[in-house]
Amino acid sequence: MNKSSNQGSELFGNDSESGNWLWQYVQSMSPEMISQLSKPSSGDVYQVMERNIVGLLGNLPSEHFGVTITTNRENLGRLLASAMISGYFLRNAEQRMAFEKSLLASEANAWEAD
Repeated sequence: MNKSSNQGSELFGNDSESGNWLWQYVQSMSPEMISQLSKPSSGDVYQVMERNIVGLLGNLPSEHFGVTITTNRENLGRLLASAMISGYFLRNAEQRMAFEKSLLASEANAWEAD
């Protein structure tokens, strides 16, 4: 088994307490920290995350269908990891966009000052 396979099994399938470091880290967080990390910083990020998760799970309208989703621990862990990675990516993209807007505004102000 290669190194990346070992890392995946530690995150998603290993029942030993010492091997599941991500779960231990999440459990060690305060409820306030988890709440803060769980909320997207903008409505745009929230909408993209919602569309991503709905795309993964399916999009049957609940008012017309009794939808039940079942999975196992490993697949649920993968879904969580995917959502976390998407969230980090979107947050970084959002920060970059804000930085670029700020940079463009400062360049425009510099040209006006000349």
